[in-house]
Amino acid sequence: MQSPQQDGFLGPIRFQSFLDRFPAPLHPDLFNEPTGYEKALQEVKQYEDFTTIDWVQDAVRERYRQTVKSSEANRSWKSYLLESYEAGQAWLVVSLVGIVIGINAAFIAICTEWLSDFKLGHCSYAWWLNQKFCCWGVESEDGACDEWTPWSSFGIINYVFYLFFATTFAASAAFLVKRYARYAAGSGISEIKCILAGFIMKGYLGGWTLIIKSLGLAMTVAANLSVGKEGPSIHIACCAGHVVSRLFPKYQRSRAKSREIISASAAAGVAVAFGAPIGGVLFSFEEMSNHFPAKTMWRSFFCALVGTVTLQTMNPYRTGKLVMFQVSYDRDWHFFEMIFFVLLGVFGGLYGALIIKYNLKVQHVRKKYLADYGVIEAATLAFFTCTFAYWNIFMRIDMAESMNILFRECEGSEDYMGLCKPENTWKMVALLFFALVMRIATCTISYGAKVPAGIFVPSMAIGALFGRMLGLIVRAAQVAYPGFVLFSSCKPDVPCITPGTYAFLGAAAALGGVMRLTVCVVVIMFELTGALNYILPTMITLMVTKTVGDYFGRGGIADRYIRLNGYPFLDKEEHSFGIAVSQVMQKDVTVLPASGTRLDRVERLLADTNYQGFPVVEDSSSKTLIGYIGRSELRYVIDKAKRARAVSPLAHCFFRPGSSESRQHMESSNMGAMGLEAAAARRASGDVGSSSGTSRNENETNYVDFGPFIDQTPIAVHPKLPLETVMEFFKKMGPRVILIEHQGKLVGLITIKDLLKYITRTEALDEEEDEVEVPPGAFGRRGQDTSSLWPSGNSFGSRFHSQQQQQQQQQQANGSGPGHSPGGRHSSKVPLSQGFSSGSTRIGRSPSVGGMTMASSVGSFRERIELAEQQQGDVLFDHDGFDDEDVDDQDEGEVPFGNRR
Repeated sequence: MQSPQQDGFLGPIRFQSFLDRFPAPLHPDLFNEPTGYEKALQEVKQYEDFTTIDWVQDAVRERYRQTVKSSEANRSWKSYLLESYEAGQAWLVVSLVGIVIGINAAFIAICTEWLSDFKLGHCSYAWWLNQKFCCWGVESEDGACDEWTPWSSFGIINYVFYLFFATTFAASAAFLVKRYARYAAGSGISEIKCILAGFIMKGYLGGWTLIIKSLGLAMTVAANLSVGKEGPSIHIACCAGHVVSRLFPKYQRSRAKSREIISASAAAGVAVAFGAPIGGVLFSFEEMSNHFPAKTMWRSFFCALVGTVTLQTMNPYRTGKLVMFQVSYDRDWHFFEMIFFVLLGVFGGLYGALIIKYNLKVQHVRKKYLADYGVIEAATLAFFTCTFAYWNIFMRIDMAESMNILFRECEGSEDYMGLCKPENTWKMVALLFFALVMRIATCTISYGAKVPAGIFVPSMAIGALFGRMLGLIVRAAQVAYPGFVLFSSCKPDVPCITPGTYAFLGAAAALGGVMRLTVCVVVIMFELTGALNYILPTMITLMVTKTVGDYFGRGGIADRYIRLNGYPFLDKEEHSFGIAVSQVMQKDVTVLPASGTRLDRVERLLADTNYQGFPVVEDSSSKTLIGYIGRSELRYVIDKAKRARAVSPLAHCFFRPGSSESRQHMESSNMGAMGLEAAAARRASGDVGSSSGTSRNENETNYVDFGPFIDQTPIAVHPKLPLETVMEFFKKMGPRVILIEHQGKLVGLITIKDLLKYITRTEALDEEEDEVEVPPGAFGRRGQDTSSLWPSGNSFGSRFHSQQQQQQQQQQANGSGPGHSPGGRHSSKVPLSQGFSSGSTRIGRSPSVGGMTMASSVGSFRERIELAEQQQGDVLFDHDGFDDEDVDDQDEGEVPFGNRR
């Protein structure tokens, strides 16, 4: 029982308890994942929370469906209509998706603008109108409008109303997200990239996410949090594409077809967010999709076109513009300004590196301490942001509106608060600098909160603030020193410097810096202005931004969030491992022999493991590879057999392709002990007369044939194949698993998750090697205790043993044959020249350690040690213990991410 004093005070904890009483249809545990780079090996465990799409099998099924349809077709008019509908179905779907995306974008724009103005006042004759529509055509020369009424004639009361509405909007958005669609939080770009790569996140593209994110996004932006709506618009567009496409059975059956629609939806989302259909297609190609054939490009372009036309038809701003900050320039630039354009590019790269680094630190803190207080966090952020923003003319208004003001040319447009007056130059520089610092700080802590939030517009607004500030300083210098040699090309009778173009280029630089994009940003900025003469400055600025940003680390903030959240994703970057796949593959593989397995054992295997499939071999000793069978196929055959006939739990299971061959194999030579005992029992009981019919019935009930469902052509590679080539297989072909066979025998397998775990381990070792300086002679000669030379926290320290023990282990490994231990495991103690791996040449950074080079990857480290062993005749390292550390058996079946508790 709480005291009356406690009951009378609604504290943060009680308020959160009050919110927890409201039911929610979705409870995906998105925010409680362990994070931190120092826990890299624990992070990769999260990969098992996802289901992987096998694109190879999906393509096979789709081709089979097309073949069946072609074989069933005839020359009737009905068949012709069905074929025409099938051929045009994709264009119908992308048209519907584009229309839905355009309508939804107009709805969000109207709601956002009205809620943003509602914080400052209301329309005296129609409360549902925003300030622009209320004062349409009635504004005076100084910008005043009698029809728009503030909440009070006292400034402090207006300030209180401003804080109250902003806090309420942010808390409401966070409440909707928490209770009804937790996947609606954040930007969504990182998750969409993973989904397009083939990882299923149940509920992430659902209808509830679409509705809640649309409503919450308008309230979040209106709350004046330093977040934008352009990034979430991509997620909303993909939700719309998924929901619409699920109405057509064709897209329910094929994941590849669904991927085409999601790619097209992402392009349309960028198109309606920036009014740039071509830029949207390039964004989907450059940033979102790993697989982007010409067919997907055309459909993405058409979807973006339909969405843009729909938004243009609705005209939410009543200006004929697709976005609020769309501008045009009619003045050219000067060659000496290239110096300042480069400076803008440097700022963009530094800003991107800064925001990525410290926002990730904030995310670590948020996930550790604030995971259960999303509503309170959002309300607090909005309150403190608006506390300072109200007193700054560039932070009080919506960021899109502020960019519209900062992008403008001073001549022929409205002068906002004296921004264009020369006598106000330094006052405006001070206001812009204060707004710049506050926007960077608030954007760093706000992005990633549990509300719909993007970083596109905040970054562009920050770049515009810096660019306008720099443009005002350059213009003031040119006016003060017109005879300076740098300004010699300026004409005396026309304005030389256009500060609005600096703001425009600064916005492009900041966006490119935080996302690490180049081509699509150039096209988007061109479509925003229509100024061909500013394409070259934009390209130069973005190239400088890209160079500076990559110096501090590759990958934009979306890629960093993929790693932060532990999402399984193979990026587009090229990797140089310098090792063979045998050093990364899993050796302890659960297999299914072609015969001799009972049904109860198969069912127990399915119940005890979550593997998505099993290799099929001739027998457990020889491991001659026959094929591969998926978990779903196993379950389907078992359920069908139980429904069709009373199959016995002791029934024999055969995994030999070809049902007749399997039956003959069973009847001739593979009757197990149970079958022989049953036959002996029948003979002993004298039941001979009905032996034929009884034998036939027992064969029917004691026999399950999985042969027709076995994939006889799984992707299999040689153990010496370079790991880089295997990664390309995964990227371009998209299999769920690749089998490793040597001379027809299965020796292991590898999945995408294994690659990601290996990459994570090598990067962790990179950091350890950077931090630990190994003294010369650390790899001692015979009899030296080398383990004491390693710090206790280092993962290598516990693996150095005495020379005699290591020599015995190596002799045992060599006695078991090249590359195999007696228990069927792939032995890693055998020197690589005798096993499956390639030569000892390694690519990468090789710090000098005790007179020998030591590469940064796990495999390279091991081979360097083995090379030293061969040269010195000593056994220095327990390779088997190192290789087997923290390696899962194989690709496990995942609990749907959206249904975890």
